Amino acid sequence: MHLDENDFLQAEEKFKKSLELIPDRASTLTNLSVTQFKLKKYLEAKASAENAILVEANNIEAYLNLGLIEKEFNNPEFALQLFTKALTLKPDYAEAWSNKGVTLHELKRYEEAMIHYDKALTLKPDYAEAWSNKGVTLHELKRYEEAMIHYDKALTLKPDYAEAWSNQGNILHELKRFNEAIAHHDKAIMLKPDYAEAWSNKGIALNEMKRFEEAITHYDKALALKPNYAEAWSNKGVTLHEIKRYEEAIACYGKALSLKSAIDWAYGDLLHTKMKICSWSGLDDSLDMISKKVMANERVSQPFLLLALSDDARLHKKSSEIYVQSNYPVNTFLGAIPKHLNHQKVRVAYFSADFHNHATGYLMAELFELHDKSQFELIGFSFGPITNDEMRQRLAKSFDQFIEVSNKSDIEIAQLSRRLNIDIAIDLKGLTQNSRTGIFAYRAAPIQVNYLGYPGTMGAEYMDYIIADKTIIPPESQAFYSEKVAYLPNSYQVNDSKRMISHRKFTRQELGLPDDGFVFCCFNNNFKILPETFEEWMRILKAVEGSVLWLFEDNVWAAENLKKEALKHGVDDARLVFAKKMPLKDHLARHFYADLFLDTLPYNAHTTSSDALWAGLPVLTLMGESFASRVAASLLNAIGLPELITNTKEQYQSLAIELARNPERLAAIKLKLSNNRLTTALFDTPLFTRNLETLYIKMVERYQADLRPEHLLTE
Repeated sequence: MHLDENDFLQAEEKFKKSLELIPDRASTLTNLSVTQFKLKKYLEAKASAENAILVEANNIEAYLNLGLIEKEFNNPEFALQLFTKALTLKPDYAEAWSNKGVTLHELKRYEEAMIHYDKALTLKPDYAEAWSNKGVTLHELKRYEEAMIHYDKALTLKPDYAEAWSNQGNILHELKRFNEAIAHHDKAIMLKPDYAEAWSNKGIALNEMKRFEEAITHYDKALALKPNYAEAWSNKGVTLHEIKRYEEAIACYGKALSLKSAIDWAYGDLLHTKMKICSWSGLDDSLDMISKKVMANERVSQPFLLLALSDDARLHKKSSEIYVQSNYPVNTFLGAIPKHLNHQKVRVAYFSADFHNHATGYLMAELFELHDKSQFELIGFSFGPITNDEMRQRLAKSFDQFIEVSNKSDIEIAQLSRRLNIDIAIDLKGLTQNSRTGIFAYRAAPIQVNYLGYPGTMGAEYMDYIIADKTIIPPESQAFYSEKVAYLPNSYQVNDSKRMISHRKFTRQELGLPDDGFVFCCFNNNFKILPETFEEWMRILKAVEGSVLWLFEDNVWAAENLKKEALKHGVDDARLVFAKKMPLKDHLARHFYADLFLDTLPYNAHTTSSDALWAGLPVLTLMGESFASRVAASLLNAIGLPELITNTKEQYQSLAIELARNPERLAAIKLKLSNNRLTTALFDTPLFTRNLETLYIKMVERYQADLRPEHLLTE
């Protein structure tokens, strides 16, 4: 029969001719529908199946095929009804049980999906597709070892099962076995060259390996095979974003969402990419829609992206909870950690992808060197790029053990941490790019702490503490954090008092600055600039004749869009000056040519703020309600400059103008900053280290006393 030979075009022709002879034969209509489905002629397949049901009301195969077609049309709820109808007619219909399970999976109803797969396998133990489908759901539930077993079973039953090969490749990807993952996807593609999903899955693995151009080639192949493949469009957008081809990424995200509105996190990715290039059209409506979806418990945006868009700490917490529960729920596979005995030294492990020339490394280097090694044993778990830069070498030497774990899976790293009897595991990444939250979901240590990398709550029940200060998280805001707050007495932000500022002398001309005139600056990332902030800046420029605004340029599109916005506000775009990236020592030196740093809201200057203060440049901030919007205020309090903290837009604007027009007052503030720079708490790294160690000791004491985590003070 032509169906068995996979010659579907000939089969379709045969069934059509048969229907010319006998128009109302239900079995022929059903077979025609199946054939047209295989040919991706979904509208024709739907019509054929519906005609089959008109002829034979209880045609279970037609109901099954209609369910599959509705899935292709992204109508899972309707598909579910059709599969249920088939099972009402035939309760022992294994294929309907399995396909209903797949649909339940798409609706995130994973436990129900598992029950349906098990029912299918009870009815048909050699049903390879059901074994593989259950593997997909086990994968989603992070039960990787069980998923691998199910794929192995499927492949034993059906060695040429392309879908199972690619799905198992996805598991190998999760386990950081990327070369094996790619080999599995290649096997799937060899077996089924038109398998769009395998091409896209291989693209995801290539993206993870930083082989971006190859990844894009594979997404393009997937899309050539399946032009309406929404996930492939979204995946391509992710890779294009990685290589800063932002406008193309925006187009891909838009295409994906036009095809399928329920792609996890895609709305947030789209909006964040637009913010990267300062493209603000439709921003208010997009943010309102995303906020409502977050509060409705939908997977609409990664939490980090919302920190720069909203000052609502409640929204931030909800977003983190959704993201963590979706991607990194509590995983009890390793069991509880047996009670640690009191070690001679407290074993503290820092986990990060940023132990190299990175903002985190720049801030933390001296802390690692100053830790009291008679009381603390320090272990560094590095899962970032393996570099040999100056900071990497300095950091590696400061740990008792520095362990490269980038090629290990989350569970392997958690197991290693347990074997080393780590007392306190410090996550320096939180929910930022290149984070490995899954390590902590397995419980890497009895005490787990969120610090520095993520300015907000992780929304994870397995993170015990967040390190902050009372400016960052006042007591009345503790409800917006799932962690207990471990309070430092000054600023939560550690700094390196050994940071070098180069002696390089610039000319204003080579920096793009005019020969004279007041220089406002903001070296924050472009995505932190909201229209409201920019509008305030334009009012300030208008009020201060001859002034310019010196901004960091991440990409040419951002610069061009900001120039256009300036013109809309009636400001000559030549008054915007853009700074390119340069080595940190030189970057710190160029701060000398600015007069006042203007902060952003709701995502403040963090490292950029301490950079400015270290270089002697005053920072004017507008303090908000969320963690990210209170960091600059925390730093200013710790360096004794609370007069630069404002609470309203009007105060912010008027103080900026006043300081620009009153050189004596600004000079007095700069002198105060110079005097306070090495005499106040902000850059007193030995004091910071002692205070942080006091918190660590208190955490361990509570643990040893069998007390649950609680808010902590150093006093």
